[in-house]
This record gives sequence, structure tokens and C-alpha cells, in this order.
Amino acid sequence: MDHEVRPILWDHWTDPEKKFEAREKADDIIDILLDERANIIAKSIGTLAASYMIEKMPERIDKIVFCGIPLNDLEEEKKQDIRNALKGISSEKIICFQNEDDPHGSFETARKFVSEINSEIKMISKPREDHEYPYYTEFQSFLKNF
Repeated sequence: MDHEVRPILWDHWTDPEKKFEAREKADDIIDILLDERANIIAKSIGTLAASYMIEKMPERIDKIVFCGIPLNDLEEEKKQDIRNALKGISSEKIICFQNEDDPHGSFETARKFVSEINSEIKMISKPREDHEYPYYTEFQSFLKNF
């Protein structure tokens, strides 16, 4: 089965010259999807935007890949928004990749956060010290296995 890939890009969310509202981005993506089902691969602040999408249309999300959840940079309210979105998602539908020493949130920080939501969600640690997530083969493998 072939799937259309539609990357959604935006300006860097910490740029003080740009307004970034994750809920607004989520609504924009939902408008693009119309009534279609979707898999989500979200990195960094995209995990928050994806959480708002999941909250609004959980029945239309097939699989979710989160990479680099920026826990060091999010206010508690935003962390709670992610918790709320993920608490109702089956652990088979989601996988999280976090670099061991990601400057925006270490693997251990993310593991603890995610396990408090659902200890069955699979967490993958990668031996990197940056916020890059070039694990496309692993993403593809997870998305193909239904």
C-alpha cells in the first residue's frame, strides 16, 4: 500500500521574531488532512503540535513517531498537554526516539516522562548528544508494521 508523504515545515519555534503557536499549527495540519487518516512523525516542538492533533482526531491517527521531545524547553502546561493527548493512545501505535544526551531533553528525562503516561510505550535511546534524528529506516519499519 502506497502512502502520500506530506512534510509540514515551519520557522524555528524559538525565533523571537516569529510567532509560533503549536495549537494553530495542529489546526493547519488537520485542515490539510481533511478527513484522511494519518501517521505522524514529529520532532521537537512538532511533538506538541502532534499532541494537539491527536487530541482532536485520535480515531484518524494510525501510528505516531515522536523524536526529541523538548522537555527542557516546555512549560509544565505544555507537558501536561502532551500527557493528555498520549494517555488514551494504545502503546502499539506509538514509538519515541530520544538521543541519550539531547540538549533539549535527555533520554532519561524523556523515558521518565513517557513512562508516567504509559509504561508500555516503546522508548528508543540513541547514542547522540544533539537534537538530530536521522533514523528514517527505523521510522519506516515501525510505520510499516501494523
